[in-house]
Amino acid sequence: MFDLNLPKADIKMVHKAGKPFILDLIRKKWLALTPEEYVRQNFIWYLVHHLHYPTSHISVERGIKINKLLSRSDIVVYNQNRLPYILIECKAPQIKISQNTLEQASKYNLQLKAEYLCVTNGLEHAFYHINFETARYQRLENLPGYLPQRAI
Repeated sequence: MFDLNLPKADIKMVHKAGKPFILDLIRKKWLALTPEEYVRQNFIWYLVHHLHYPTSHISVERGIKINKLLSRSDIVVYNQNRLPYILIECKAPQIKISQNTLEQASKYNLQLKAEYLCVTNGLEHAFYHINFETARYQRLENLPGYLPQRAI
């Protein structure tokens, strides 16, 4: 479709009735291929194949209630205790990463309380570590990779 600022992904795409579709690695179903969906699936590939998160720890487009309104998070990665660990908001490549996109993701994260936050359009990525106790955030170069719990 187009090049992104992510490692090359082996994503399956087909045409059905003249329309393009992309295979969702997590939900195991064909979805209409839109620029945002292309970014989302490439980022999921990155999480699974480069940061080594198990697919069982990732949810896509889950409902979130914010101020009595139902919204959807793009990608949530859960830790071993099934608590939100990373919240990822995906945008189409032509959408600039701005204060508005960061605020949208932050509103979702007030509900989820994920330790890490990412906003991406596939070309630009903004990564943050959130400390809810001090109400501070730190900009990061990348997201942490998966670290399975070790037996003690």
